[in-house]
Amino acid sequence: MLSNLDLIREFVQNSIQKKDVLLSNPVLTAQTVYKTNQLTAKSEGVIATVQLSNTLSEFSISPKSSQWELINQALAEYSYLLKGEVDSRGFYQYQYSEIPKGYQMYCTKSVLLWRAWWKYRKYTLRPGIPLELLIRRRDSWYPIRDLIISDGLLYIKTLGSEIALDSEDLVTWLSKIDVTKIKEIPTTQT
Repeated sequence: MLSNLDLIREFVQNSIQKKDVLLSNPVLTAQTVYKTNQLTAKSEGVIATVQLSNTLSEFSISPKSSQWELINQALAEYSYLLKGEVDSRGFYQYQYSEIPKGYQMYCTKSVLLWRAWWKYRKYTLRPGIPLELLIRRRDSWYPIRDLIISDGLLYIKTLGSEIALDSEDLVTWLSKIDVTKIKEIPTTQT
């Protein structure tokens, strides 16, 4: 049986490839209805849709869904970003966006960015611009210079501004892929 995350990943992948979908587990159902792929939570109704007839896949996601974080994770894996616009149903729109080479994208609660920051903060002490972590603002990626938590808010300092976020706020960010930790595929000698 597919886990919720695996079912969501299949829904996203099939939708991007303009394929019909018919998947189900005890919590979620993904199906094609009138050239629209829909993801339904059994206790919530429709939580995600994508029109198969559109040239470019654009996902509509309900932010009130209990599956919100898993959907964001799956969409980030396929380089789909929140546009920040809400439609008439109260759904957010996600579109494909090119990710800089050598980075992995995340769309998480800001507290998870804070955890990642502790791993990379040593790079801010080096001269130059730290490029290990980037944050998405105004349709561009900005290097993170510093992160501070104060009064329950996370303050993110970039090159040009400071962003204040609640620990539960959703944030899109990139981390540099560490090529030294990618294992080489073993070969068999004959």
